[in-house]
Amino acid sequence: MAHEVGSDRPRLLFVTGRLAEFAVRQVLEDLAPRAGFVAEVAVLPISVAALMTPKWVARNLVVPPGIARVILPGLCQGDLTAVIEKAGTATVERGPQDIRDLPRHFGQTDTRLEGYGGFDIEILAEINHAPQLTRDALLAMARRFADEGADRIDLGCDPGGPWAGVGAAVAALRAEGHRVSVDSFDPEEVAAAVAAGADLVLSVNGSNRALAAAWGVEVVAMPDRPGTLEGLDETVAFLERQGVPFRIDPILEPIGFGFAASLGRYLEVRRRYPSAALMMGIGNLTELTDADSAAVNTLLAGFCQELAIGSVLTTAVINWARSSVRELDLARRLVYHAVTRRMLPKHVEPRLVALRDPKVPRFGPEALAELARRIKDPNWRIFAEDGMIHVMNNEKFLSDVDPFLLFDRMEVADPSHAFYLGYELMKAKTAITLNKAYRQDQSLEWGYLTEPEVSHRKRKAAASGEASS
Repeated sequence: MAHEVGSDRPRLLFVTGRLAEFAVRQVLEDLAPRAGFVAEVAVLPISVAALMTPKWVARNLVVPPGIARVILPGLCQGDLTAVIEKAGTATVERGPQDIRDLPRHFGQTDTRLEGYGGFDIEILAEINHAPQLTRDALLAMARRFADEGADRIDLGCDPGGPWAGVGAAVAALRAEGHRVSVDSFDPEEVAAAVAAGADLVLSVNGSNRALAAAWGVEVVAMPDRPGTLEGLDETVAFLERQGVPFRIDPILEPIGFGFAASLGRYLEVRRRYPSAALMMGIGNLTELTDADSAAVNTLLAGFCQELAIGSVLTTAVINWARSSVRELDLARRLVYHAVTRRMLPKHVEPRLVALRDPKVPRFGPEALAELARRIKDPNWRIFAEDGMIHVMNNEKFLSDVDPFLLFDRMEVADPSHAFYLGYELMKAKTAITLNKAYRQDQSLEWGYLTEPEVSHRKRKAAASGEASS
């Protein structure tokens, strides 16, 4: 990318190493015209840009005349003073740590993501065994669900009611701004909940539909017998005659107990009632299947989106499904974007990919060997790829699959440094086990479950600053 003669757009110099040159040029070829700048690339004599330091960059960088900004790799850590002095009138800044994030750094979004975030599926989050909870516990759970994306709090009542405190519980939830539904077949519980502000009743069929008109709120219509659609048409017809608003739930069944057939019933109900509101209770799959819930929730959300099922009821009880509300909030946005834009739900919502990373970059054996040759200090660098953990400093370049054996060969004497290296080595081992990207001093990516991590270097720098002040 050379300077465009006569262009009034600013010239930006992007600093990189040899391995990343091709990727940087590819990104800039698309980005520069859209972001309104002329891109030039300075390829410094190092394979991996992550090993650059500002002082080393200053010694090796030539800034051509007329450059407005110098963009360093995001992983080039340390004081930028030396580069700033070398750059003259050009400003100096760090770019993102991942070259793929350059468009976002310059305020550009991937065209595939334009308008992303919309949804039209309502999430009902059920509080199971609500009568057994204290008021504070119930309100805390409701707040958590709302923070995670729930649009309505569903009070799951226990058999053998009525629950004397249901009205007070609904009133307390309403006072905090929650929309509330009540999940009960007990007429006293339902009447008390509705009187206190619940505006949806789960559920009605032939056994209790006669009471629905008196409640004056929307209800969920369901079949009279599980595993069938018996009585559903009669209940729907009755509710329509009485002017009672309703949504239909044909009931999702667990795997091994009619799961496939139950999906077919949703299709059949949509055929019979093309414009009716539908709901799906998904806990029979997420809670009753030995599998992490994120992918299950996403697939069911996709089914609901394609079939215009406008609401889902979820539980979050068993440990592997405790984050179902958050997953559904992400999933409903992903599937809405896929269906309304007619595009694959791929490389759009990385927060739903938690166990393995979407892509695992690697340096390769030749680049790692070159890195080891260039290191002039005793600080350990750690890499994880091709099933091995690699560590290197100015004296050693070691590799092993076992972090304990590797640590023994490193011969680290300082206890605090040993603790740090042990922590990093186990992160690297975890990354290898799950085929995830490992970057020293950075948290592993777990999608929406990722916890930010303050790097060891930044902690030491902060501590040194406090000690000297």
